[in-house]
Amino acid sequence: MTLVTKSTEIKVPVDSVFTYFARPEHVSDQMKSETVGMTVIPMDIKEGMGVGTTFRIIGDFGGKRLEWDCETTEFVRNKRISAEQTEGPFKKWAITNEFEELGANLTRVTMSVDYEMPFGPLGAILNKAKFAKSAERGMETALYSVRGLLEGNGSIPVYITLDAYQKLLEEKKKMNDVPVSTALTAIIQKYNQIEQKELAVTG
Repeated sequence: MTLVTKSTEIKVPVDSVFTYFARPEHVSDQMKSETVGMTVIPMDIKEGMGVGTTFRIIGDFGGKRLEWDCETTEFVRNKRISAEQTEGPFKKWAITNEFEELGANLTRVTMSVDYEMPFGPLGAILNKAKFAKSAERGMETALYSVRGLLEGNGSIPVYITLDAYQKLLEEKKKMNDVPVSTALTAIIQKYNQIEQKELAVTG
């Protein structure tokens, strides 16, 4: 088995950092380089992306494409998020993100991936030759990118601002748990109506 661990410190309150990492597709959006690419597709989302949430990861590691399904196994607010492979090519694959509040505006994030390659002895050789280095580089790049994003130095993806997703969930509840996309569309329509009324008044 191989354990890869990377850490970084982010000058943002722990709650904001945790909220971002609680959406796995946000982190995967940062995990892109010349040799590594990852896409995360949420499947069955539990309340607040908590325990039992399932998602599919599609990874491209130096030209080798792998897909696997995961389930969130641990979700401790502002402390830890863990997920494990439920179906896929690895003999074992688990990821843990840990959060440590170092100050009002300083958080240490530690990302750990514990995995065992498929293909027996051949897998071990492939891992040493390519996969472990790709995984390590990808994690490091992701953490640096997320740090830049959350500290305001990067470009925020179109589907997220730091607190927007929590507010979106609140609206979703008010609308009898309609899909997130429906709630978002309703919010945009409401905003457009307000904007049009303001234009009518000022115009």
